Amino acid sequence: METKYTYGEDDITIDMMFKIEHIASIIAKHENKDFDTVFAEFVASKTYKALQNTSNALWAESSEFIADDYCREKMKSVP
Repeated sequence: METKYTYGEDDITIDMMFKIEHIASIIAKHENKDFDTVFAEFVASKTYKALQNTSNALWAESSEFIADDYCREKMKSVP
């Protein structure tokens, strides 16, 4: 199944793919982990789920903002 992202009537799939890759790269560098591990962790996160809901316009925020949001999510889950 192929994922397609839209905002209104616009296809933003390519933008989302680049953004997701950039976010995972930022997190990987910050956490000193390999890209594949971080990517798998990110796509399992609440932040990623929120990013997929294009109607909330999180996708329009910077990659750095979204990566920070993900890091805050992870910090909240640490006991």
